[in-house]
Amino acid sequence: MTVASSSPPSRLPLSGAEAVAPMKKVKARAQGDGALAAVFIAPAMLGFLVFLLWPTLRGIWLSFTRYNLLTPAEFVGLDNYVRMVNDPIFWDSLWVTVEYVVLNIGVQTVAALAIAVLLQRLTQSSLLRGIVLTPYLMSNVVAGLVWLWMLDTQLGIGNEIISGLGADRIPFLADETWAIPTIALINVWRHVGYTALLLFAGLQAIPNDMYEAARVDGASEWRMFWRITMPLLRPVLAVVLIMTVIGSFQVFDTVAVTTAGGPANATNVLQYYIYGSAFGRFQFGYASAMSVALLVVLSAITVLQYRLTRAGQSDLG
Repeated sequence: MTVASSSPPSRLPLSGAEAVAPMKKVKARAQGDGALAAVFIAPAMLGFLVFLLWPTLRGIWLSFTRYNLLTPAEFVGLDNYVRMVNDPIFWDSLWVTVEYVVLNIGVQTVAALAIAVLLQRLTQSSLLRGIVLTPYLMSNVVAGLVWLWMLDTQLGIGNEIISGLGADRIPFLADETWAIPTIALINVWRHVGYTALLLFAGLQAIPNDMYEAARVDGASEWRMFWRITMPLLRPVLAVVLIMTVIGSFQVFDTVAVTTAGGPANATNVLQYYIYGSAFGRFQFGYASAMSVALLVVLSAITVLQYRLTRAGQSDLG
């Protein structure tokens, strides 16, 4: 008796034309995707070239020149950088900027982390998240003007409350001691909600199973924060710190509308000094040299932060 074979019939080998056809289709599809991707990338790339790369290269070139807008740029080599190194106002402005950054980042990071943890552990209400973000929706200029009026020594509601409590009025923005801390706290108030939401997004990536297991083992909320939350949040916190430090070094508008660098240069941050050199004294070459120096400082700080915090590595397995 003949038994029918259960094995499938063997396929005939494809001819050369049949084998090449699918490869041509894949190649054509890849080329089509590349062209479509180029179309979508083109606007962003154009903006990067026109508004970022070209101004950066132009600024670096101007840093080696003497330029005042009225005459052609004159190449002077390293004269602007030598002047910058010997300029006491530049070093004072850099120190004032560092003081502002330390106060702003220190308070903002702690406050934002506390808000983010409370939002995650107690409630995840969209309404509360919207309320937390509300100050960030206000421009820096408007926020600066509002706080300038509120903290006015004679008419501000802040000093009216202080006076009503029997204490002496405080010249928040008119005193050398109080000016920089006040500006730092104004910007903390404006940016802390946005920073908190960034950290809150990072907390959402931490599995709840870890907290439940730790709770079963009898761990307190404080212990879970230090043993679970902080180690697993580290990459996100590192990136947020890099972003906020860079932004803090570029503070300008709040200073411009509240103190204009005063009193006695107590709030003359580096960005404001660069602005005054360029558009107040028309020393665009020297202002460009200081801008390049700030670029180098920020690049070095960013690389150092990235390596020390291991921002590119995650403890989530």
